[in-house]
Amino acid sequence: MASKRTLNAHNLEALGAAALAELLLEVSSGSAVLQRRLRLALAAAEGAEGAAREVRKRLAAIARATTFVDSRKRAALLADLEAQRRAISTPIAQSDPALAVQLLVRFLLLADGVMERCSDTTGVVIGVFRRAADDLEPLARAAPITPQALAESLAELLNENGFGQFDQLIAGLAPLLGEDGLDHLENTLLERGGIDRALRGQIAEARGDVDAYLALFDDRQLGWPDTAADVALRLLRAGRAEQALAVLERASRAAASLDAPAWDDAHIAVLEALGRREEAQHRRWQCFCRTLSITQLRAYLQRLDDFEDVEAEAKALAVAEAHPQPLLALQFLVAWPALSRAARYVMAHWQAWDGDAFEIYGPAAERLSADHPLAATVLLRAMVVFALVMGRAKRFRHAAEHLRACDLLASRIDDWQGVEPHSSFVGRLREAYATSRSFWRLLER
Repeated sequence: MASKRTLNAHNLEALGAAALAELLLEVSSGSAVLQRRLRLALAAAEGAEGAAREVRKRLAAIARATTFVDSRKRAALLADLEAQRRAISTPIAQSDPALAVQLLVRFLLLADGVMERCSDTTGVVIGVFRRAADDLEPLARAAPITPQALAESLAELLNENGFGQFDQLIAGLAPLLGEDGLDHLENTLLERGGIDRALRGQIAEARGDVDAYLALFDDRQLGWPDTAADVALRLLRAGRAEQALAVLERASRAAASLDAPAWDDAHIAVLEALGRREEAQHRRWQCFCRTLSITQLRAYLQRLDDFEDVEAEAKALAVAEAHPQPLLALQFLVAWPALSRAARYVMAHWQAWDGDAFEIYGPAAERLSADHPLAATVLLRAMVVFALVMGRAKRFRHAAEHLRACDLLASRIDDWQGVEPHSSFVGRLREAYATSRSFWRLLER
């Protein structure tokens, strides 16, 4: 039996409403996020319209904001966004689904603006908007909304899809749109600035018209590996595997000379569909050795007999460490994950990291920081130095954050293994880049 002091809902209820109210006021003091959550809960108690007023006010404030959100502020932003999403999809939706749809569309339209002023190396912020996009279908199904009105809202969202957060909306909403709604969507997109091939293809697929999709491309375009892969997968879903293979073979020469993971994936899927499983397995291993694709390796290992996968995994890790592209190797070892090996790999190449590929260095440093602070420091420093050497002012805000992280990590490093200690490194930076005043001002804030 749990102790009466255990923090759970049952024990807290025993305190009574008055005591809990006092505690909530105390805990929320100084926390804007918690205070907004409490105001939202009070408004929801008044009914859907009261909650909607609070949500509208907050969405308008988020839309007006221009402050950059770094990793330290990210948790507060996530909590705020998630609170608004839940308020729309739960209390408001239960009372007034049509109102919930209107508010959810307004929430989703914030995505591009938020992402443009946000550090989101781990993808958690865009994840909130993707979850909200998933909420749209059940809300629209429950609301008295016409296919035409839904199509107009969808067109508005697709015109604000800078980060691909709405790429799956047409497919998800197609059953509600129907043929009339899809026609209206296509016409509305044309009226609002045009419709590209990708959107035409999504609409054709929503209609189940593979031949209409195929007709969007000429022979030259079907010679591009990515285009061939896209078309082949649609043919495969329509049960036309032989035709899909023919499309892929048309682009095979280009795929062999380029990095074409989409073509590889499609080729393997078609081989499997045709029952050519040994060829598919051989192709998976070849693809992994060339690209260090985790998806290909996992699929390869899953199809091996018992105990063979252990030996194959060890071989794969060795292949990764010997790969001619260190950035790919680092990305693979961190994501697999094999963090101890990744840390050793970073240190073995510690003078080679140039700091340019921040989309790889940033997540790698974050993952390594818990147990491998020196390796994380090496990667963070590389990004700082790159920003200063190249004079990338737009990166200074991130670089200052990285250098502050190095300061925190330094207290946990006992053996610097030949790497310059933190205080000396910062002193040398100040001397070499004293003229980068905007960077040092950001660091000192």
